[in-house]
Amino acid sequence: MVNFENKSIILFDGVCNLCNASVNFVIKHDKKKHFLFASLQSDAAKEILLQFNLKNLTIDTVFLVENNKIYDKSTAALKIAKHLGGGFKTFYLFFIVPKFLRDWIYNFVANHRYQWFGKRESCMIPSPELKNRFFD
Repeated sequence: MVNFENKSIILFDGVCNLCNASVNFVIKHDKKKHFLFASLQSDAAKEILLQFNLKNLTIDTVFLVENNKIYDKSTAALKIAKHLGGGFKTFYLFFIVPKFLRDWIYNFVANHRYQWFGKRESCMIPSPELKNRFFD
C-alpha cells in the first residue's frame, strides 16, 4: 500500500463539470490541505483502485481513500465534508441516514450530472500552485 503521508485522496470524474466544481470547492475549504486529488481517468487513480481490487469501474462516483480504506458515493462525500472548514462539517450528520437512501440520491444526481452541468473534452489541468496536490 502506498503511504500517502496522512493525506486523503479524492478520486473524481475529471471531465464532469459538477465534479470539477466540487474539487474546486474542496480545495477552497480545505484549509489544512488534507486532500490530494486524481481524476478517475488518470493512471494514478487506476493504480490506487487496483490496490483495493477495484477493477472495471464506471466513473459515475467519487472515491475517497483514507487510512488505507476506500469509500464511495455518499459515504465518501460526507467523509470529505467532515474535514472541511467552517460549517460544512455539519453535513456529516447525514451519516445517520441509511446508506441505501443516501446513495439513491447520490446516484440520481450522478446519472444526470452531464445533462445538468455539462462535460469537458478533457480533464482539468491544475494551476501551478495546485499541481503538487494532484496525481497524474
